[in-house]
Amino acid sequence: MARIDLKDLTIRFGGFTAVDNVNLTVNDGEFAVYLGPSGCGKTTTLRAIAGLEQATSGDILFDGKRVNDLKPSERNIAMVFQFVSLYPNLSIAENIIFPLKARGMAKAEIARKLDWVTGVFKLGDELKRRPAALPPGARQKVALARAVIRDPAVLLLDEPLSAIDEQFREEMRWELGHLQRELGVTTIYVTHDQREAMSLADRIVLMNHSKIVQVAEPDRIFFQPSSVFAGQFIGSPSMNLIDLVPVAGGLRLGDSPVVLSQSELPPGITARGAVKLGIRPRDLRLVSGEGHALAVEDTFSVGRERFFTFTVSDQILQGTDHRTQPGAGSVTLVPEGMMFFDAETGLRITEAAA
Repeated sequence: MARIDLKDLTIRFGGFTAVDNVNLTVNDGEFAVYLGPSGCGKTTTLRAIAGLEQATSGDILFDGKRVNDLKPSERNIAMVFQFVSLYPNLSIAENIIFPLKARGMAKAEIARKLDWVTGVFKLGDELKRRPAALPPGARQKVALARAVIRDPAVLLLDEPLSAIDEQFREEMRWELGHLQRELGVTTIYVTHDQREAMSLADRIVLMNHSKIVQVAEPDRIFFQPSSVFAGQFIGSPSMNLIDLVPVAGGLRLGDSPVVLSQSELPPGITARGAVKLGIRPRDLRLVSGEGHALAVEDTFSVGRERFFTFTVSDQILQGTDHRTQPGAGSVTLVPEGMMFFDAETGLRITEAAA
């Protein structure tokens, strides 16, 4: 296995900067997931680690050794792409062992490795079949087996589940996480799907506009986002954002009558200028009775969850609950779920920063 260090990594294509001064360490055996919108630089970074793209500046190191000038074949990496590329005229077993035969490995060693990877991926019944006879999820599993059988120091996965039907994707997601923990191989996984990132990652590397926005464990990035972008990109439904208006005694929620008092705000926040409140739908509650000024506009239910909408400053906001009060018609905020962001920079305001 290997530790990967990216130091001041920048990649430009003409006048376009695809990766902008990225610094990151992926620890030996870690499952790191690059997450972000299309075009943010995550796949370009992955391809640079693989040796398929050349760094404009900066360094890529495996276990402290600079690999910028090494060919992909010299880096001991394996890569699995979004669309599976198997040889249709070869059996599953022949597809899996192909890279070992290309190396000229002894037949006995190839047989031993095939037995091992077949047990790990539970492919015994499919070995004699051809790729066309397998469902998409099983074909992707074969591609993973072919990558792993080489004993790579680094496994690079570029949206490997996005082309699979949803019914297979959930199963493959669980299997992939289990296999990575069993194998212990350093893994970098690229996706734009936050569910994949949250369920698979030891750490999420969140990117936007060619830069790393936040690196953190899934729970931390959900509950302690560093910016408006991180708060809204992670979570479904997305985090609500409300402009706060300074008034006597605190900050008012947009054009509503609701005022957050000084005791509900981080120290010194009223002196910072324009501030936004961020609150996730799960931290809003439906309540009955008078005294709650945020009126519910619409509700609908999916299973145990009830979704509801309300409006502040002509902005439609969304909340969720578990039908605790079927007839409730007003919304209240859970204080522990409130987060505050600088309206100009988009960065989260912590008590220390305030």
